[in-house]
Parts: sequence; structure tokens; C-alpha cells
Amino acid sequence: MKNILTEQNNPQSKTIDLMETAEIVRTINKEDKKVALAVKKALPEITQAVDIIAKAFLNGGRLAYFGAGTSGRLGVLDASECWPTFSAPAEMIQGFIAGGDYALRHAIEGAEDSKDEALKDLSAFNPQSNDVVVGISASGNPQYILTVLEQARQKGAATIGVTSNPEAKLKSLCDVCIITPVGAEVITGSSRMKSGTAQKMVLNMLSTASMVKIGKTYGNYMVDVQLNNDKLVDRGNRIIASICKISLAKANEYRIKAENNVKTACVMYKKQCTKQEAEQQLTNHNGILRKVIG
Repeated sequence: MKNILTEQNNPQSKTIDLMETAEIVRTINKEDKKVALAVKKALPEITQAVDIIAKAFLNGGRLAYFGAGTSGRLGVLDASECWPTFSAPAEMIQGFIAGGDYALRHAIEGAEDSKDEALKDLSAFNPQSNDVVVGISASGNPQYILTVLEQARQKGAATIGVTSNPEAKLKSLCDVCIITPVGAEVITGSSRMKSGTAQKMVLNMLSTASMVKIGKTYGNYMVDVQLNNDKLVDRGNRIIASICKISLAKANEYRIKAENNVKTACVMYKKQCTKQEAEQQLTNHNGILRKVIG
């Protein structure tokens, strides 16, 4: 097998087993500094991908991440965090890992090579022509990912690849391929390290920027946040107070009236209207607070 980039040996860490602890962590940190620069090089492709995803959302489409091992876990993580942060319904952004949920905590040998696992997971998502499928893989070569992207494309879904390998096979199956060549890992082949960090950064951009594009924020405030614990209730009060330029006590009053909905509370105060009237104004503007209160 060709020695692909993600499997190459890193000369900076070839004697890592002889290093003192401080030198080990310095070596890892030095290599980690390369990750952000690798992601920066992929910003044009990330921009294209965000526009595709945002357009899909505005047309009622969905986003699904697929990956094996670390890549799959990162996809599931990003998908699962979009509901509490942006109130994005669970079906809107989904994450699939080769081997199923058991693989989130355990290694499933051979899952990344399974075409059957890919077909099963893709069938569960059931991609349509207005959906987006993202295949995540450090090497970009596992059969699981290749099958997912090939079949998703045949069903008319947009396809996006996220990989650290410029020679990844998945490139030919993607409408947009995001490549972050982070170089050889500190521990040879351990793509949970720099490659995984790059993937996390890319997925953060894909979901966050897409949410911003469809009006899930007001400025940099997460106005669609789910206020389901004390910390988040406090955050909601502070967001309302800042947007409406009122005291925290007054913000808390409107939050309660709005039944924990930050956007509704802001409209109620700014427009001096009832909860029902505020909700209707938001509905009339596709839930985009900026269009209601300016």
C-alpha cells in the first residue's frame, strides 16, 4: 500500500520515547501549531461548503456527517451540539459513525471497510436532492466513506469531503473537497491528533457559519439557545439585556413572559407586544430576529 500522507513518519518525533515529559508535550504543541495554518489554506473550499449547506437549510434540506473512528465521533459531536446551541432540530443535522452508537465508545474493527455499514447508515438518513452529505476521513480512502458519498451523489444530494490527504480517493465523489494537509502525526498514523483537530475546526465552521447564514444568531449572540440549565438561563438573560439595553432584572422578567425564548423576549420588549404577537412577527420573518427588530 502506498505510504499516504496520514501514515508517514514524523522526523520531529522519531525519538519521542527517549524525551523527557516537557519535551514530549513541547513536540506535540509544536506540531499542533501547524493545524490552523492547514485549515486556513482550505478556507475557499470551506466557504463553498458553507454556502451549499446554508442554501440546503433554507430549502428545507438536512445535513448529515459520516465518518469512522475519530472522524465519526467528531461528526456525531458537532451534530449533537447544534440543538442546544441553535435549536436546530435533531433531524436537521445528523451524525453517523461506522459501527453505530457502540462505536462512539469502542473501536469496531473493520467498520471503516464495510460497504454494508455504509449502505445501512445512508439508508437510515435517506438522502434527498435538497440534502447535504459530508464524508469525514483523515485518509479519505475507507470503503465506508467512499460508498456513502457515491450513493448519496446518486440520490442527488450534495456531497462534501473533509480529509487531510491531498490524494484522497473521496475527492472524485465530492462537489467540494476540504483538504487540510497537516502533515505526519506525532505518533505515526494516529490521526486522532492533528488530523482530528483539523476536522473539529472545519466542522465548527461548517455548522456555525451555516447557522449564522440562516439567522440563528443576532450579532454574535446565540439567540436560539435552549435555556435548559441555570448557566444557560443566566446567559439568556444577559443576551436579552444586551440586545434590548435593559437591566438583568427586566430581561429576566421578559424571559419569563416569553417562556424561555430569547428571541421572543427581545421582540416583546422592543415592540412592546404580547408573546403571541412577537411569535407571529418572528414567523413572518422566518425566525430571523434581525429582520424584526433591526
